[in-house]
Amino acid sequence: MRYRLELEYEGTRYRGWQSQPGQRTVQAELQSAAARVAGKPPGDLQGAGRTDAGVHALAQVVHLDLDVRLTSEALRYRLNDALPADIVVTAAVPAARNFHARHDAIARRYLYQVARRPSAFGKKLVWWVKDPLELGRMQQAARLFHGMRDMRSFCADPEASNTRVEIRSLELAEAGQLILVRVEASHFLWKMVRQIVGVLAEVGRGRLEPAEVEGFLQAPSRRPAELTAPPSGLFLERVLYGSEQPGTLEPVLRMR
Repeated sequence: MRYRLELEYEGTRYRGWQSQPGQRTVQAELQSAAARVAGKPPGDLQGAGRTDAGVHALAQVVHLDLDVRLTSEALRYRLNDALPADIVVTAAVPAARNFHARHDAIARRYLYQVARRPSAFGKKLVWWVKDPLELGRMQQAARLFHGMRDMRSFCADPEASNTRVEIRSLELAEAGQLILVRVEASHFLWKMVRQIVGVLAEVGRGRLEPAEVEGFLQAPSRRPAELTAPPSGLFLERVLYGSEQPGTLEPVLRMR
């Protein structure tokens, strides 16, 4: 049977989602847990997004082919019993045989948490920027990204052949001592969100002008790569398969 799973995970201890020889990854942990549940290796197991090392997920979607028939609750319970504590299956339901977690998705949504102060509890879940940040300037620069844009300056893969991305929304909001950045796009290039956030933070510091950001979108530049934000504050928030509305922009960690 093919199942559709939703996972949340804290990516700090993992080299990203995708299995890699000799590395601890979320996909490898899920494959191991599924093998324990079924008594043999699972069939196809793919995620909707290939989160990088240190990046987290609130709702990663996975399709899993498993030669066992269990109720949704029994499968979820058994997988969670076999998984490490920082990976949790939040939902497990039977799926159509042709459902594909990655190919069927029409968009993904990422959330980034920038902290204005250090946190005793959330160091692994935020990026603390020590300098004052002006939210209005950051929002002005964020508006430049909307629409179909060439994101070559915001891609860490020099071999990428197609760098045009439809950015459906890029919004910023304050939540206590956090600045939240949410990006929804058709797809994401390697380190794209982290480079966008790094550039927006530099604008917020007053060290970069919005007009310079427009320049990065008009011609390739290595400057965004130099400003790449760390993975700690980044979450795969949602994978979209229909016209789901964004909803309220909420933090994962609340900081007063």
